[in-house]
Amino acid sequence: MSHQQLLAPILDFLACETPKAWIDEAAKKENLPVVLIDHLICELKAAQSAMFLIRKYAVDKASGDALLAWLKPFETLVYKREGDWRSLPGKNNLTKAVIPKSDSPYGQDLIDKMVLLIKEELHHFYQVLEIMDEYGIEYQSITPCRYAKGLLRHVKTYEPDAMVDKLIIGAYIEARSCERFARLAPHVDKRLGDFYVSLLRSEARHYQDYLTLAEQVAGKDISERVNFFAEVEAELISTTDEDFKFHSGVPSGR
Repeated sequence: MSHQQLLAPILDFLACETPKAWIDEAAKKENLPVVLIDHLICELKAAQSAMFLIRKYAVDKASGDALLAWLKPFETLVYKREGDWRSLPGKNNLTKAVIPKSDSPYGQDLIDKMVLLIKEELHHFYQVLEIMDEYGIEYQSITPCRYAKGLLRHVKTYEPDAMVDKLIIGAYIEARSCERFARLAPHVDKRLGDFYVSLLRSEARHYQDYLTLAEQVAGKDISERVNFFAEVEAELISTTDEDFKFHSGVPSGR
């Protein structure tokens, strides 16, 4: 399947495409460090979000603590700048052999999908580190943009609606990432462009996994909430943004 075929349902799912002004800004060589560093952080955040869902909704405390320990070397590298990034592939060894809570009807499916997602996100995390090393870009702390917070502020406060909302948001974040990789790929050098295209296949499946889980947990039609978050997400992407990051809106002054 070509990447255009992979992208077609994603473009149908999203309520707007990335504005050209963002692509122009992201393609500037001086912005490569922030694009790569923010991409790196996004991969870790995606893994953390999936881990949170497993720990909160699908496993007991002992399994949850084991999962936290598994993620720790990746978090330590980013937040404390400790450890050797080259050793990380050997630590990405989580399996689906995590026991769901007996009272969780969707627990095993949540674990199966999220464990696969976490492993892929952390593999991408390592690949971004490799590219940063090749380009001589050192990791530095950057502030998060408004995007994820702007989506999460609309999450309902009661279950299972809160979980459904978080899964829908996960779908939009993955879909937008996928669309931006595709849009940016032709405007960067071949090494980076090939990498972005290679990410499309797994990212395209991630958004679908999130949506499938949201429907399963809700046990009813969720199109109203999906459409609601489509509009929220599109506004964040298509309006002026003072900050420039991987998921930011239209760069100010453009």
